[in-house]
Amino acid sequence: MSPTSNPPNDARLLAAYLRPERRQLSALVGILVVAMILPLAGPVLVGRFVDSALAGDALSVLLGLAAAFLITTLTGDGLQLVVTWLSVRMAWRVGNNLRGDLCHHALSLDLDWHGDHSPGQLIERIDGDIDAVTRFASTAVLQLIGNAILVVGVLAISAVIDWRASILIGLTIAAALVVMVKLRRVAVPYYDDEREVQAKLYGDVEERLGGLEDLRANGAGRWAEHRLQQHSAGWWRTARRAAVRGDGSISIAGAVFAAGSALILAFGVWSSRRGDMSVGQVLTLLRFSQLVSDPLWRVAEQLAEAQKAIAGTRRAARLLATHTALVDGDGPDLGAGALSVELKDVTFGYGTGHPVLDGVDLVVPAGTSLGIVGRTGSGKTTIGRLVARLWDTEAGAILVGGADVRSLRLADLRGRIGIVTQEVELFRASLRDNLTVFGTLAATDAELEQALTDVGLEPWLRSLPNGLDQHLDGQAELSAGEGQLLAFARVLLADPAVVILDEASSRLDPLTEARLATATDRLLAGRTSLIIAHRLATLDRVDRICVLEHGRVVEHDERALLAIDTSSRFHQLLEAGRAPEEVTK
Repeated sequence: MSPTSNPPNDARLLAAYLRPERRQLSALVGILVVAMILPLAGPVLVGRFVDSALAGDALSVLLGLAAAFLITTLTGDGLQLVVTWLSVRMAWRVGNNLRGDLCHHALSLDLDWHGDHSPGQLIERIDGDIDAVTRFASTAVLQLIGNAILVVGVLAISAVIDWRASILIGLTIAAALVVMVKLRRVAVPYYDDEREVQAKLYGDVEERLGGLEDLRANGAGRWAEHRLQQHSAGWWRTARRAAVRGDGSISIAGAVFAAGSALILAFGVWSSRRGDMSVGQVLTLLRFSQLVSDPLWRVAEQLAEAQKAIAGTRRAARLLATHTALVDGDGPDLGAGALSVELKDVTFGYGTGHPVLDGVDLVVPAGTSLGIVGRTGSGKTTIGRLVARLWDTEAGAILVGGADVRSLRLADLRGRIGIVTQEVELFRASLRDNLTVFGTLAATDAELEQALTDVGLEPWLRSLPNGLDQHLDGQAELSAGEGQLLAFARVLLADPAVVILDEASSRLDPLTEARLATATDRLLAGRTSLIIAHRLATLDRVDRICVLEHGRVVEHDERALLAIDTSSRFHQLLEAGRAPEEVTK
């Protein structure tokens, strides 16, 4: 799984997202054309006003020219406001669509990819980069389009006054554009580097905050501060390199505009003294020069934002071009009821070259339960992940309901498998949203209340002032045991065919674990279950036991037989687990 060799470029990506907005964009461009043509009348009216005043024309003529100037200026400014309002709305609409697609695509990528990208990096890719694109698209892009219209109009009217002046203005604009384009190409890679450094900094901060308790307990706060200083220093260095190259264009563009205006003024004075041009026409040409340079100057000031936007769009294109290693199947449909689970000569090592599972064969008939035990690192959790197809096997096959999981639709497979792990994710949302995962699981209020009752959370539910609408502040408002019970309620609502419990009771105190036993019995009834556990007491009700050692199955039989067989590893584990209890008696 890696980016494609030819990811879409930034222009094609933006064009694809602008295509549904083509009607709004056409209307926007139409208003923009009018808004940019109207200011062209201003310098012409000012020139005629000066010439009329010098010629001694009647006051009514001067007042008429002044009124025309005022009307065109106010109308142009009003249309500019309309254009800004419409462009900001469209830019944010397009940006939010792109954010949504990036988020959806990132969530569809396999866990191997997510292991290489921290949450902080994803936030920067999905939100930070697109925010830069949105801010740029809502302002500078329209200024570029407006300038193109303005330039054509200025050159046309200047040519009517004096073709040589038109050429001089055109050369000034061309020189400024060359400077901007050249320096844009030079600066973009540096702004790309800056955004990458930002993403690493945010990712590192997110990891440090996640391990705040461990850092404090072990006195590693100074180390975390040092890491932050290192990343901040790297950001400052890359930002400085980008600023030197990006902001340098502003100074050079300013020098080009200043030189162009001086040349135009000199040419106008020379032409006026020869009698080829009136004073009003000289002022018109000078105003045209400033009219073109002012918006272009604002674009030059926003060049840094443009470069950040381009770099962000390129990274968005690369993310969208990244393919998951998990190719969705096209069937067959899984049958109703409990489903069998089978591992055939499965080998898997997370791509490290060192197998966590090595030639594992297991059969779990439909409707039965299997307890998986073994030392830490023996591959217990990996079996559950492969059955749910969070990864694909490197060799061998996983069968659910007799079908290879690689041939099944991922949504169908995962909709039939329920997983409860040691770490429960609770959202800052209502209890209802936490249970249904924001409506993913369809359930009535009665069904939600019944699920909470089945896992022993009815007293807790009655204590909530707002019941199912009570807002939960993540894990902060629940104990570890209550969080695990809430996760069991989710699985009950999903009504899966296969249940995987991965150390699901390892964080529960004995009293809470006892409350969970009844719910577990109901959850597993009529379903196939894989129970991964260190605490052997949680395996009292399973049908069969599998003992893993160094990624291999070293024992697999009925639990009752293994428990009484003094030579079995499972019996030895049971005896080792009882030893502390006997010592305390």
